Amino acid sequence: MAVRAAPLLGRRHRAQPHQALTAPSIQHTAHRSTATPAAALSRRFAVPSPVLPERAARAALAAHFTPAQLAAELAQFSAHEVWEQRVRSDNSGHLAQYNPTDELANAQLSCQFVIPSDEVWPAALADLGPDCPLGLWARGHDQLPQLTASAVAVTGNRNATEQAITRARAFATAVAEAGHTVTATLAYGVDAAAHRAAALAGRATLAVLPRGLDRAHPHDHAQLLSSVPATGGAVVSLYRPGTEASGATLRASATLLAALVRAVILIEALDHPEAAMHTAQVAADLRPLLTPPATEGIRADGSARLLAEQRAVLVPNPAQALALL
Repeated sequence: MAVRAAPLLGRRHRAQPHQALTAPSIQHTAHRSTATPAAALSRRFAVPSPVLPERAARAALAAHFTPAQLAAELAQFSAHEVWEQRVRSDNSGHLAQYNPTDELANAQLSCQFVIPSDEVWPAALADLGPDCPLGLWARGHDQLPQLTASAVAVTGNRNATEQAITRARAFATAVAEAGHTVTATLAYGVDAAAHRAAALAGRATLAVLPRGLDRAHPHDHAQLLSSVPATGGAVVSLYRPGTEASGATLRASATLLAALVRAVILIEALDHPEAAMHTAQVAADLRPLLTPPATEGIRADGSARLLAEQRAVLVPNPAQALALL
């Protein structure tokens, strides 16, 4: 898989016109200044506000805006400058009440916030262009380079049929034993089956969650969530701890899943905009999309449509999928 280089996110300051070297003439008036000496000294020696670290600024921006909303500004200014501009233009005062440094410190008690300047940042995310995340919340972040180097998504319906679960286990086991990182969402059905099959094969997995990493999604997969980093894998999210799952977070996380991997294996997908189908549609434009054929007992009209539109490649069995990776 070809990976485009991550965009440079350096600071670019607009040049300011030079100040005149000669002081303006002083106009003497009969009016005495009403300012007290203490007030005048306070204005003269005012201490500028400290520059917000990039990590804290990016975490604050990510908590309130989507990457696309900020892409143009971040191409010209540092994250700190963009945050300050947004605070000044916020008439509600909500952003001014947000303390980026304290919020980041509290959030990082349970997980780390990784940003593009970090060595562990997944370079493949640059393929998202203006939708490239401002940062990722992660557990097991030190493992990200190894895991994402050969990540393959195995995903599908949450309300999966028994035949789909069996197929998910077979594909995930083959992918894991071939040395690839099984990547999924911990969701019910196909995704959870893929994680568990890879774990039984003794391989670490990568999980992408549509909510903050303080809780599992779904909630009763808490043990599965904790087992991923405990066995050498990693769990990532676009959302700070405390964020609940929603339709918007599910779609954004499906896009993240497709961008992190080198290919997507779609086991079973219904033809409606659930997370698995959204992942497949993003993958069809971004990554190779592989799907086994629909057979009796498999509810996969979404997969069938993608095959009919030639947006997916038919892989009847795991061996043929591995040959294309």
